[in-house]
Amino acid sequence: MDIKGLDREALTDFLGQKGHKPYRATQLFEWMHARGARDFEAMSNVPKDLRDPEQVTLGGLQLDDVMRSKDGTRKMLLRTAAGDRLESVIIPMGSGRWTQCVSSQIGCKMGCDFCATAEMSVRKNLTSSEIVDQIYHARSLMAKEDMQVNNLVFMGMGEPLDNLDNLIPALRILLDQKGAAFGQRRITVSTVGLVPKIPLLAESVPINLAVSLNATTDELRSKLMPINRKYNLAQLLQALRDFPMAPRRRIFVEYVMLGGVNDTDEDAKRLPQLLHGIRAKINLIPFNPYPGSRFVSPTEERVAYFLDKLHKAGIQTNIREPKGRDIEAACGMLDGV
Repeated sequence: MDIKGLDREALTDFLGQKGHKPYRATQLFEWMHARGARDFEAMSNVPKDLRDPEQVTLGGLQLDDVMRSKDGTRKMLLRTAAGDRLESVIIPMGSGRWTQCVSSQIGCKMGCDFCATAEMSVRKNLTSSEIVDQIYHARSLMAKEDMQVNNLVFMGMGEPLDNLDNLIPALRILLDQKGAAFGQRRITVSTVGLVPKIPLLAESVPINLAVSLNATTDELRSKLMPINRKYNLAQLLQALRDFPMAPRRRIFVEYVMLGGVNDTDEDAKRLPQLLHGIRAKINLIPFNPYPGSRFVSPTEERVAYFLDKLHKAGIQTNIREPKGRDIEAACGMLDGV
């Protein structure tokens, strides 16, 4: 049993079946998730019978390499026990703050036309243990420089809601105050629009939601993002309207701008109309070209035009400046190579 992937309630139940009291589960949980222990030898106050490697294991990932961008971005190259490669990115946000872009899968089945991850040949879910271990590797890496990761965004490799069974326990571990202890506002989960899974996420964990929209018509979105053929814009937007949020919370709407494709004057006009009645914040993301892609980045003028129109419509909008392009760590560029 890989106990690193169990949230505290599940770990308590597992050990209880073996005759151990709840406080033992808390001890183990703190060692794994608060202190970052990577082996049982470090767990000095845990009985040996709870550290039997033939009964329980501490799964996770191996860190193969760290690539550093000229802008300060770090891309971690990680490997599962089965030998599959994945990537996770640590992004400088200014003022000493850092955001980690976390992967939920190796490859992705969603097939978005502008994403390198969708072109990977290996496609599989990460376990809960492998999901949280990305954060622990980043925590250890940044601690060496007396820094820490402040925010988590599940916008790396894969579609998080396509791996909900492993994502939910991982999020509960990360939110647990006896574990990684991230605040609810510090974690954002992104989706391409798996509509039936959105309310399940809301019912399970109190985190921020982000949606990768990227088009203002069903015709174009279905070409760019095959998921739209199953769950169209009307269904997705209704799911966003129904998503429960605290008074000051907003849904993050990600809009990857593809030069000459979805950056027209008409798109700039339709986008705020689509989001009417939804408490949203838009992140405009100029496309990051990767080898073999058929798309190009929009011009600076196009991005500025969109920003102006959205601001005039009263929608809070930011331009997400590309980070880590020189090491292929920017949005849409992760491919595990």
